[in-house]
Amino acid sequence: MPIVEKLDEYGKGAWIAFAVLGFILFWPLGLATLAFLFWSGRMGCGYAGDRYEHRMSRLQGKMDRLRERMTGREGRFGGGFGGWGGRGGPTSGNRAFDEYRDETIRRLEDEQREFHDFLGRLRMARDKAEFDQFMTERRNNPPANTPAQPDAA
Repeated sequence: MPIVEKLDEYGKGAWIAFAVLGFILFWPLGLATLAFLFWSGRMGCGYAGDRYEHRMSRLQGKMDRLRERMTGREGRFGGGFGGWGGRGGPTSGNRAFDEYRDETIRRLEDEQREFHDFLGRLRMARDKAEFDQFMTERRNNPPANTPAQPDAA
């Protein structure tokens, strides 16, 4: 849905303008947009699984697009002072600093990857604990037996 991604880039104001425009043009469109905004959590209300994860994934998407734009410019500008370096960032002209910066960026990306793995393990542990609790409650409180249906044979 390219329109959703584009409106997400512009933020809440674009969504509000889209909803108002939808109400003006065709009221069911505005109502559907409003329902979508509340359900998806884009306005900070309603159901939104885990808002932190949603915001982080949006931020990660924006960072990935920015990184793609920066590496796309690498072909136009050569290396050297004021150009674009191998990692997509501008060079400082000092190779020692550039190597230090690249190593720091690599380390931060590794830490970010480890953090995402940690969040995944944490989510899995939470889901397993909830499932185990459900199964324990289910074993302790079996469902009431429904009366058998007489055979109409």
